[in-house]
Order: sequence, then C-alpha cells, then structure tokens
Amino acid sequence: MGNLCCSTEQNADTDNQRKEQNTSTSSSTTQTKTAAVVAPEETVTPITQATKSKPPQPAASKRQPLRIIIAGAPASGKGTQCERIIQNHNIVHLSTGDMLRAAITAGTSVGTSAKEYMDAGKLVPDDVIIGILQDRLNQQDCQEMGWLLDGFPRTQAQAQALLDAGILMRPDCFLLLNVPDELLIERVVGRRTDPVTNKIYHLKFAPPPPDDEELLVRLVQRSDDTEEKVKVRLEQFHANLAAVKGCYADVCVEVDGARSPDVVAKEIDVEIRKRMHW
Repeated sequence: MGNLCCSTEQNADTDNQRKEQNTSTSSSTTQTKTAAVVAPEETVTPITQATKSKPPQPAASKRQPLRIIIAGAPASGKGTQCERIIQNHNIVHLSTGDMLRAAITAGTSVGTSAKEYMDAGKLVPDDVIIGILQDRLNQQDCQEMGWLLDGFPRTQAQAQALLDAGILMRPDCFLLLNVPDELLIERVVGRRTDPVTNKIYHLKFAPPPPDDEELLVRLVQRSDDTEEKVKVRLEQFHANLAAVKGCYADVCVEVDGARSPDVVAKEIDVEIRKRMHW
C-alpha cells in the first residue's frame, strides 16, 4: 500500500515536470515568434529646400478703378481726347451738364435744388454741384469702372470743395491740355455745326464735303463761337487756371494739345498707364 502511494506520487511529479517543460517550451516559442516579427521602421525623408512647403502666393490684385480729371481751354481738344480715353480704358465719362440734367430727371434732392436755381435764372452753387457729383460717383458703374471728369472743377473753390469731399473725389491724374490762344481762337472761329446730325466740322482742319451742297447750306456757327466771345472765355479760363492746378500739383500732367489728336492721345495714354493701380 505504501509502494502504491509512492508510485502515485512519483507519477504526479513526472506529469508536473512534463507540464512545466511544455509551458517553458511554449513560452520560448512565443518569444521567438514575437522577436521575429519586428515592425518596420518609419522611413523619414530628409527635409530639403526643395521639399519645404512654399508659402501661399497672394492672389493677383484687381486693378483699382482710375479717377481722372481732364481740363483745357475751349477748343483745346477735350472732347476728342475724352473719347480716346474712354475707348482705351473703359471708364465712365462725366460732365457737370449731363449730371445736372440726370439728377433733375431722377428727382433727387440735389437735383431738385439745382432745378430751383436754374428755373430762377441763377447759377447753380458749387455745393449743389458737388452734391450731385458725389451722388454720381457713388453709383456702381463709377465705383467699379472708374471715372473721367470733364471740364470740372473750373475754379479754386470748386477744386477745394472736391478735395474736402474726401478720397472718393481725389483724382489719380489731372490732365491739362495746353494750346496757344491764337490756335484756340482759330479752332473756335472756324467751327460749324450741322443742326441735323449735330456733327461739328471745321472750315480749315476738318472741312465738310465740298460737293454736298445741301449740307453746306445748313451749317451754322454757334453764337458764342466768335473771336470776341472766345477771348472773354479764355480770359476767364486763364484767371482760374493757376489756382486749380495748384490744388492738383502732385498729380498734374500737362500735355501739348497743339499737336495732332493721335499724338496727343498716345502721350495721354502713356501718362495714364503710369498711374494705374495693379
């Protein structure tokens, strides 16, 4: 009986030893497999100047609308040059006469005020004209396309009023067409208008067709296109010119307007492009 118990105990010990050996073997095998499976190292690409991310490039800036004032004596060629500027730069042409009529037709507050002065046979005060001009410049087409102000301001008071009205009224360029008085008088006195088409001819510089007798008969001369009256207008122009120029000295460009329209237009275009905001 004692031998049986001893044999049983021996067998149990043997079984325990086998289990421990199996456990050890299994653990060793697991460690071996685990050691064999190694996660690959992360590949690190060295940062060079070429691989550095470039800073975002600023978007191309949109050209700011041009703001131009054109000035000149009667018959200096403002009308012709305005047409060229509008064609080349697609900006809004503004004249005080057109703006007054439009404001009156629209029934705006400044238009109504201007009409009261005009109906009474009085000159429209500068502050009313400036108010009409401000209203017009605030409209979308002037804001987006820019503007060309034709023949205004004509006095120092008007020029100063424009400057006092703020940045909206400040031009990028003040164009002044210089033409000798003798040539201006010749240009004015020789002008003739066709009342049917409103086309203007000049007896010397742009004569009407000589074989169109019907046209030649109906051509008329404006009542203020005489030498006496044009001299008075020139005196008024010169009396105010220096003061107006002084208000825009930093943006004033003087152009010789005695040359051909094409030559004058080319020089004006060069000067305008120097002042474009990109």
